[in-house]
Amino acid sequence: VQLWARRMELLLLHYPFTFLFIAFLVLYQVKPAFRYFCKMTFYKLWLFTLSILVVIVCIPRGRNVENIKFLRMSLLPLKYIFGVKIVVKGKENLRTKKPRVFVLNHQTSLDIMVMMDILPSRCVPIAKKEVLYMGPFGLACWLSGIVFIDRKKKEEAITTLMEVAHSLHKENIHVLIFPEGTRNHGGSMLPFKRGAFQLAVKAQVPIIPVVISSYYNFYSQKEKRFTPGKSIIQILPEVETLGLGPDDVPKLIEQVRNSMLTAYEEISGTTNGASHQ
Repeated sequence: VQLWARRMELLLLHYPFTFLFIAFLVLYQVKPAFRYFCKMTFYKLWLFTLSILVVIVCIPRGRNVENIKFLRMSLLPLKYIFGVKIVVKGKENLRTKKPRVFVLNHQTSLDIMVMMDILPSRCVPIAKKEVLYMGPFGLACWLSGIVFIDRKKKEEAITTLMEVAHSLHKENIHVLIFPEGTRNHGGSMLPFKRGAFQLAVKAQVPIIPVVISSYYNFYSQKEKRFTPGKSIIQILPEVETLGLGPDDVPKLIEQVRNSMLTAYEEISGTTNGASHQ
């Protein structure tokens, strides 16, 4: 034991970087929590670093919804790096170039990586205003035409969404919104907010519900676990809003949420909204 300790001491003194590298590899292999921390740190550094490149490419083009393709390209490699297989079901429901409102369930920051597999061209995601201040990533999002809303200022947020509604047909764009309004780490789905549905009814465009399965088989923030795994994206048939008015919004929300919750339970292997998390 003393001889081994002496060798480690010599290694640390003469080859400190080699020692640290070996220690890193050992911790990475034997400590799941350390591995989780490393992967999430890498994920954030990737967003930060690649966003700088996206900004450099997009600045000469100015703020433009077409720039979303550069943001998408910068994020697509992440699924291969982390070993996350993404299976998309219902792709036939995406075969349209007409304006649509996409609604997705929101679980963690990994949604950004996963949803890139189905993000259509000329699609404008709606994000909370805080994202705008996330350094190069926020600037890259702004240059990509992403619309930011202040969730604390409800009237201002509604006004912004109504402006987007007017732009749907005029500029022939899609909109993507997380109707839960915030991340849901606990499985199932939080109650849906009205904004996405008011927007769709105002613009008289269909809603396409998109459901991302639970990440529990490979990711858990609570358990500090992040391993290779599989994520299923289920794209449901569009829900028509033509002829609907403001009074129909509550029923529309219930209809869409119920269909999404059913799909979530089916592709996640949960029952009655129960979760492993």
